[in-house]
Amino acid sequence: MNKPLTTVRSFIRLLALTALLFAATFRADVVNAAAEGARPNIVFILADDLGYGDLACYGRQDIKTPNLDRLARQGVRFTNHYANGPECSPTRTALLTGRYQQWVGGLECAIGTGNVGRYDDAIRLRETHDLGLPTEEQTIVRLLKDAGYATAITGKWHLGYEPKFAPNLHGFDYTFYCIGGGMDYFYYLDTVAGYNLFQDGRPIHREGYFTDLMTDEAIAYIKQPRDKPFFLYVPYTCPHAPFQGPDDLLDDPLPLDSPLWNQSKSPPEVYIAMIEHMDKRIGDLLRTLDDEGIAQNTVVIFASDNGGTRSARNAPLSGHKGSTLEGGIRVPAMARWPGVIPAGTVCDQPCITFDFTASMARIGGATPAADKPLEGIDILQHVAEAKTDFDRTLYWRKPRGQTIWMGVRQGALKFVARRKGDSYNEHLYDLASDVGEQHDLKDARPNDLARLKKLYLTWEQTVRQNRRGRPE
Repeated sequence: MNKPLTTVRSFIRLLALTALLFAATFRADVVNAAAEGARPNIVFILADDLGYGDLACYGRQDIKTPNLDRLARQGVRFTNHYANGPECSPTRTALLTGRYQQWVGGLECAIGTGNVGRYDDAIRLRETHDLGLPTEEQTIVRLLKDAGYATAITGKWHLGYEPKFAPNLHGFDYTFYCIGGGMDYFYYLDTVAGYNLFQDGRPIHREGYFTDLMTDEAIAYIKQPRDKPFFLYVPYTCPHAPFQGPDDLLDDPLPLDSPLWNQSKSPPEVYIAMIEHMDKRIGDLLRTLDDEGIAQNTVVIFASDNGGTRSARNAPLSGHKGSTLEGGIRVPAMARWPGVIPAGTVCDQPCITFDFTASMARIGGATPAADKPLEGIDILQHVAEAKTDFDRTLYWRKPRGQTIWMGVRQGALKFVARRKGDSYNEHLYDLASDVGEQHDLKDARPNDLARLKKLYLTWEQTVRQNRRGRPE
């Protein structure tokens, strides 16, 4: 009597199973097609000093970020994503090289405004005019260019003030950038009155709010006709100090003693205006991909270069930019790849900036040198193929002056240490139950503390390279 109903239910289950298998096969086919030559465009967007909780999709309720929220809904939002460094130059080095920045030497700390070295190796390199990312270093830019991609940067560089470190010498076909860290958003002057706006290694004159200028350049680049896929790197300066919104143009450059240069004390309304305007312009960029009919064949990745300053919202994390506490290194990140990454995905896999480098290399068909293998995992493939999350070991080291911040995460356990002169403090946290790092376990779990500390010291001894100065 129930046989027809049972047959119908079996048929429905078969259809559902077939649909699931088809979807999985389709995603795998698209992923494999990228590796076999049907390669997508790649747009990598990087915010500057954006805190983990500074976007609406990460819990902030007083900032409206509809475009980034939509990007996250259309693809994957990462909850356990880390920057390679707690400051910008180190993370940018790791992003471009796909390896820990310590291998390069001199770039474990952000280059100081006006080309200042901030720790021993960087100071020595500055004295010989060698502080920056050497052009002989392997980068994802050069790898993708050699694989047939058109390449461009519009935004912040901060990987060397010397002309020999200019991004056009690193494989970028088109460059429009500010050369250093923080600068006046309208007059492009930094705190030592240095001019920062460049194109292809030469200073240029423009007028406008920098967030707008660099976005307009990115949009114009996307609209250019070409017969090859492109890699577009869009590193914003927002919301890095000085704190200036799009409507804050003055008759003269911001005074060098203005409190708006203080990274820790942004007027809240200005900080919000800066982020909301960046989101608006990112929306314009994404809309251009739609208008040009290439959104379906473009991978878009968004992240921050380090944790937020004291002006940011890093909740529920502790610490801020510059430290290896979670608030200094855990950052918002998301990626969209239509037809490959299922919409609405949330990924809890611990990952780090140079994981995106590994993903970009694979989908772009780029092959790194045998002696410089990429150190990240292919995080986009991990998401696209719905792989099981796994424990990883990740490392951080940031020196500045006489202070060194250290960190290693293995599984849910994290070792954090800070040395300042003769003072030394170390801690152990279980992030699974204490993401805010409020309960130090170093006394309760001394064996774990010793194990992670040994891991860190072995890694530090292995990767740290004190690069020798090279003549001009």
